[in-house]
Amino acid sequence: MAMTLSDAIIKCLDEIKTPANYMQVYKKIVEDHLYDFKEAKTPASTVSALLGNFIRNRDSRVKRIPQKGGNFTYFLSKYESEISLEALEVVDNEPKYNSVQEPTTIYGFEERSLHKLLSSFLNSSGILSKTIFHEQSNSKDSHQKWIHPDMIGIRFLALHTKTSQSLMKAINRKGIFELMAYEIKKEIKTDYELKKCFFQAVSNSSWANYGYLVVFEINDILMDEIKRLNQAFGIGIIRLNANPFESEIIFPAKYKELDFITIDKLCKINADFEKFAEHVEKYVTADNRYVSALEKELADFCDPFFLSETASKAYCIEKNIPVDNIPEESKVS
Repeated sequence: MAMTLSDAIIKCLDEIKTPANYMQVYKKIVEDHLYDFKEAKTPASTVSALLGNFIRNRDSRVKRIPQKGGNFTYFLSKYESEISLEALEVVDNEPKYNSVQEPTTIYGFEERSLHKLLSSFLNSSGILSKTIFHEQSNSKDSHQKWIHPDMIGIRFLALHTKTSQSLMKAINRKGIFELMAYEIKKEIKTDYELKKCFFQAVSNSSWANYGYLVVFEINDILMDEIKRLNQAFGIGIIRLNANPFESEIIFPAKYKELDFITIDKLCKINADFEKFAEHVEKYVTADNRYVSALEKELADFCDPFFLSETASKAYCIEKNIPVDNIPEESKVS
């Protein structure tokens, strides 16, 4: 049986051992006669797309390292311990071939375009969320934006009877909901970027029950350090997917008590945050007769979200967010 292109890519990476870009992999496939590209119009791009597909499908065999200009190098996970730290920072200076177009990368879209994807993922988990625009705050101090999360979320405790709901409200109103803070990034590719983004998330979520760093594209090389930081500081990590329903919490956040002094400060300087707090207060203190109406009012105030993969895919294409598609010519056996 003839070797598939995916198998040929794995074989080449196994023989190369060190990080290689898609063109290097393509050239070795051709030189070693591992696959016949006669039906592929742009064979190098096909290799590039399939390499990206290994990453998007969370294939444990393959990892990649971001390079300048939105490019990547790829290697097999089993050789990770043999790769030097210097190699992780190498910039690909190999001449580009005019006949080959680089695949769409994550650099071509606005970070805030990810908010609707995150709100969709959170909504599927029973969390209502709201974007907080720090530039609309009335504070002149630029450092104050380090207390603003990109998004905030609320999850209500599932109490099924009116009696238990009333009892919880009477005893401890804080106990019927949890507040989350989310710091969102398009990509994190180096240890320096990880530290900067992580401690921004620590600062911006100091008031909340849970704090999360949300990343669309993250270098798998950093996972050990992410685990250490998560255990030390309790910030959770969410890997966001173009299909929001395939997003995942890589490391959960640790619970902490609400900091009402910082909440009060945020309410003073940001109208959206204050409005959110008002909606929550009205909901948790309302008579049961008005709960449904106030829940709808809160939901309408919060960010919109997708109900289907089709809608989210169309949105990603419109916003230039990479989707988990590969060219037709790469669907070969």
